[in-house]
Amino acid sequence: MPTEEPAAAPAARSYEAVLRSIEADLKSGKVKVGDRLPGERALAQAHGISRASVRDAIRILDVMGVVHTAVGSGPTSGAVVISNPSAGLGSTLRLHMATRHFPVADIVQTRVMMETWAAGEAAGRTHDDRVLAQAQELLAAMAEPALDRDAFHVLDAQFHVLLSSLAGNVVVTAMMESLRFAIQGYVADSIDSDAMWAGIVPELRTQHQNIMGAVLRHDGGAAAAALRHHIQWFHAQTHPMQ
Repeated sequence: MPTEEPAAAPAARSYEAVLRSIEADLKSGKVKVGDRLPGERALAQAHGISRASVRDAIRILDVMGVVHTAVGSGPTSGAVVISNPSAGLGSTLRLHMATRHFPVADIVQTRVMMETWAAGEAAGRTHDDRVLAQAQELLAAMAEPALDRDAFHVLDAQFHVLLSSLAGNVVVTAMMESLRFAIQGYVADSIDSDAMWAGIVPELRTQHQNIMGAVLRHDGGAAAAALRHHIQWFHAQTHPMQ
């Protein structure tokens, strides 16, 4: 009886050679933020691939927030290395949220884990007055009686990202920034009527003030507890059976 041939490993895509090379150069320090990548022709020759494959790699890096591309010639053209980690994470999360691959309950649990930790850390730190002023401006804007629902959701997501950034952890900040549109989306989708919104928004405003107040008092335990209550309370109001 003939033995089965082992399945051949799938061939690597041509552009992956460029991605691996740039990753190695970034790790080694050969390429740094602000540097310009070699042109398409040079990269194609270096890796023995087509210029079309190089363009695929550059487009992926652009979407991932690793490079910024500009057409034309001169000092601002080509692919320049940047660092915008939330761009790629945000795009991925938004798309998976749209496919319902990430259940809302899982997003809520993730928020509780990250944001309660961040709130506790933020309360133990001293912050720039300008950043605290930004937080207060967001709270004041959300307190405007004439503010519509969509505008509130945008400000609400911005407030949570800013609050998490006060913990001083760049990875958490990037993850929260990437979650911002997913949070904004599921919060907006959870409200099915103006009447429902009218009953919820006063409590949300109070909860935001309580969270910020605990951070300003440097009470980490209270800040984390208030943040946990805030996220879980909203989810319970809008998804009572989950």
